[in-house]
Amino acid sequence: MSDYILLILGIIFMIIGIIGCLVPVLPGPPLSFLGLIFLHLTRFGQFTTPTLIILGAIAVIVTVLDYIVPVWGTKKFGGSKYGTKGAMVGLIIGFFLGPLGIILGPLIGAFVGEMIFKDDMSYAFKAGFGSLLGFLTSIGLKLAASFVMTFYFIKELIS
Repeated sequence: MSDYILLILGIIFMIIGIIGCLVPVLPGPPLSFLGLIFLHLTRFGQFTTPTLIILGAIAVIVTVLDYIVPVWGTKKFGGSKYGTKGAMVGLIIGFFLGPLGIILGPLIGAFVGEMIFKDDMSYAFKAGFGSLLGFLTSIGLKLAASFVMTFYFIKELIS
């Protein structure tokens, strides 16, 4: 009975982990890794120690990069903290508007943030684009890590 409860928890955490890659307040890869741990504790999945260490390290590295990459993208294109925060707000609002909102939300948010900081449309667009590029790169890294963990979860479950 407890194996099935842990399996269900593992599946839930894998799903929340993937969702967490798109929602800034949820740490996607660590939640996906927790799903792997739940599966590992059942009779359905027995990962090797090196596999768990590598996937855990990936979750940690990607989580750290999640904070560095957007700032790097913004700074690379000359943006400020206003652009970064605006992009984050735009992403949160855009999440409720569907896939196009997730893509355009950070760009518009960063643009508005930079316009508040410095009333220069060219500067704001360039910095907004950098912020968008950083956020999308960060989301891509998180999704890649969570999908790899989901792959291992499913592979272990069906083998």
